[in-house]
Amino acid sequence: MRKDFISPLAFSGTFFLATILTFTTGCSKGASDDTIAKDVQSKIEADPVTKDSPVTVTAQDGKVIIKGTAKDQPTQQRMEQIARDEPGAKGVDDETALLSAASADNTPPAAAAAPATPPPQPIVVPAGTGLVVTVDQALSSKTSQTGQTFLATLAQPVTVAGATAIPKGSSVTGTVITAKEKGKIKGEGQLSLALTSITVRGKNYSIETGTLDSTVKGKGKRTAATTGGGAAGGALIGGIAGGGKGAGIGALVGAGAGLVGGALTGNKQIEIPAETALTFTLSSSLTLPPHASE
Repeated sequence: MRKDFISPLAFSGTFFLATILTFTTGCSKGASDDTIAKDVQSKIEADPVTKDSPVTVTAQDGKVIIKGTAKDQPTQQRMEQIARDEPGAKGVDDETALLSAASADNTPPAAAAAPATPPPQPIVVPAGTGLVVTVDQALSSKTSQTGQTFLATLAQPVTVAGATAIPKGSSVTGTVITAKEKGKIKGEGQLSLALTSITVRGKNYSIETGTLDSTVKGKGKRTAATTGGGAAGGALIGGIAGGGKGAGIGALVGAGAGLVGGALTGNKQIEIPAETALTFTLSSSLTLPPHASE
């Protein structure tokens, strides 16, 4: 029986040929994937819908892989369609992310609307409020002049709704409305006062108050009245006859009360010593800025 003999040379040639075919097939396959990827990339960059999308395209065994971002879902779908239509493509793996979705994910939740804080309201000191002041200098029906300005200091704080609107110690300015010396035989002495302004925390405000009037008639008979600005009363506390500086300080009377007469000295003039306490009543309200209260 004869056996076929295959020469080593023939075997080697066959093996070499098979190796070359395998290598060539592999190279051809790689080139095909590369071609697919390049074609799809070019088409995406040229398409009006997808041209602005930052993506990269690769292919593996005919499967197209798209990575990057798409501005919206229609753009994403268009890129997938271009890849499917590519000759030789066997499938599409779309790994792109939507920019709109990313933006939505990064958008912080809307902050809960904070309740609106009402703006602070001005402080209104109402008409009828009493201002207790101490005069800084002596006033007299004999020595004071009509139209003369006098200074005083707020002796008691003024509060509105439980808060101090005008602090104690605030500077006050007043005017002598009438000053008339009493004659020795006949005629009457008169002294009328009113406040015109007040300084609150460094800012000056005009005010209107009722007028405090005191009269001394011929034989020493005294009368008193509160005029100007309504029914609310006030008190004018004069120095006690013979008393020194500051004598007679003290009284705040209610609405409708009369003015407690002027002090009498030896010559029966109306005298108001320095540091005398006087109570005036606001005839018009006073509006202060919100920060003025404490």
